[in-house]
Formats: sequence, C-alpha cells, structure tokens
Amino acid sequence: MKLQQLRYIWEVAHHDLNVSATAQSLFTSQPGISKQIRLLEDELGLEVFARSGKHLTRITPGGEIIIREAGEILRRVEGIKRIAQEFSNQRKGDLSIATTHTQARYALPPVIQGFIEAYPDVSLHMHQGTPMQIAEMAANGAVDFAIATEAMELFKDLIMMPCYRWNRAVIVPRSHPLTQVSKLTLKELASHPLVTYVFGFTGRSKLDEAFTDEGLEPKVVFTAADADVIKTYVRLGLGVGIIASMAYDPETDSDLVALDASDLFGSSITRLGFRKGTFLRGYMYDFMERFAPHLTRDMVGEVMSRQGRRQEIEELFEKVELPVY
Repeated sequence: MKLQQLRYIWEVAHHDLNVSATAQSLFTSQPGISKQIRLLEDELGLEVFARSGKHLTRITPGGEIIIREAGEILRRVEGIKRIAQEFSNQRKGDLSIATTHTQARYALPPVIQGFIEAYPDVSLHMHQGTPMQIAEMAANGAVDFAIATEAMELFKDLIMMPCYRWNRAVIVPRSHPLTQVSKLTLKELASHPLVTYVFGFTGRSKLDEAFTDEGLEPKVVFTAADADVIKTYVRLGLGVGIIASMAYDPETDSDLVALDASDLFGSSITRLGFRKGTFLRGYMYDFMERFAPHLTRDMVGEVMSRQGRRQEIEELFEKVELPVY
C-alpha cells in the first residue's frame, strides 16, 4: 500500500468519481491513476469503487470507510510536513481559507493585505461557498480555516471561535419613502418588497426570526448570496435591501441611503474555525490575531485545550467583549 494510492482514491472520491478531472488536478495521467487504484484494490482484496465498464459509478460500502481512513492518513502526513516546515522555515508555506462572499469582499481585504505584506512567502488561497460547502472543506482538510456566520450546526467537527459581532442596514435609493420615516419598524419594512440574502447566508436566519417573532410575513422578492448583487437590484427599484452594515460603502454607494437596522434585528457573530487536531503554524496564529485581535496565541491555545467542547469554549469567550461592526 502506497501513500500515492491513498491520495488517488481520496481525490477521485472528491472529484465526483471523475478520474480525468482528478488526473488534471494532480498533473498526472488518467491511466496511471486507474492502474494504481486497481493495484490497491487487488492488495486489499476489496473494490473501493463499483464500475460499469471503464467508468466508476459509486463508492462501495467498504470503500467509504477506506476513503475516510485515507483522508485521516493524508491529513496526518500533511501535519508532519507542517511541523517540519515550521522548524525549517517559519515564514514559508500555505494557508487556505473558506468563507462567504461578504467576508471575502468586506471583512478580509485589509487583513489579507497586511498578512501578505508580512509573509510574502506564504501562499494564500481563498475559497468561497455556502456554509455547508465551507464546513465540508474545513472538515475534510481541503482548507485550513473556515470563516462563517450561519449554520453553526454544520461545523460540529471544527473548533469554532467568535471573532466579531455585526449588524444590518436597510438600503434604499435616496428618493425612497423610507428615508422620510422618523423611526424604522419591522411592520414598516414588511409593507415593502424586500431584497436580501439567500437563506443560510450572512445572518439571514436572524432576519427571518425577527419578522416571525412579530407575527409578520415579509415579501422577499429577490435573494442573492452577494451583497453587491443585492445593491444592484435595489438600484433597479426591485425592493428594499437588507444587508450587512459593513457591505455599505458611503463613497461607492453614494446613490443609496443606509438606514440603521441594529435595533430591529439581533446582531450576528462571525466565527473562525479549524479542524480538531490541526497543527497550527506560527503565521496561522498571526492571521487569526490580525482578523480578531482577541484571538491571541494564548487564547487559541486555551481553546484547543478544551478539545472542541463547545459549551466550555463559549463560556471562555463570555469574558471577551467582541468588536461590533
């Protein structure tokens, strides 16, 4: 059994059983991958993949377990490499982050700019997706850090730490009647068509809960994962926009008015997380502290000592006053 063979079955399983796409991603040949998989199956005396002719059709029950174990082995190998890199060259390596559009577009740019200036030999990779995709990428080791606000139940395999709180803004064109309202209410908002985030993105659940608690049924006419797209359709007059406050820029969005909605919807918390047992290199600690200053090396070490016990971690951060945006 070779490490390369384990990598091949892991990658094929995560490329929708497409051996050709796997070969392209690994810069190798399709026949070479197929041959190594067959050799591994012959050695194990078990088919990892079921086939129809030359095509892989599904992962066998035994294959599911083998691939899961292969993933663990590959992650441990990567951890060993990181330990060696940390002691041989502390300022060179890779850092992969999975997050949503709002974080990537509005919260992370200054952090990433400063990080790259401090660590020019660290390759930074960003992946955007839904909370489910982000959680999966972090859980299977495809990325180092997950940064998300919604669907924390999806991140049960990760150590998640609160970074900051943020509020929402209602955005409308300057001529909109809501700009003349002395005090914005949920009832007033519910009387207008709304344009906001897709459910599962950027605190959408808090918005829905607020209306439900008041017995209101808002008319959401358009949803998107991207705040910039939401603003575009507000400009077209499709409806009243509800976005993260940080996504409104007084200069680039000067044709729109942002109305404070922090009293209408509970604040949301953005968290950063990583897989339990991850070996964190020095620059990874630095990235976390740049993103959330209270996530010092000592604090993260304290969190890791809790072994992912969420209640204890939440209690640890009760003493921390999170920044609000």
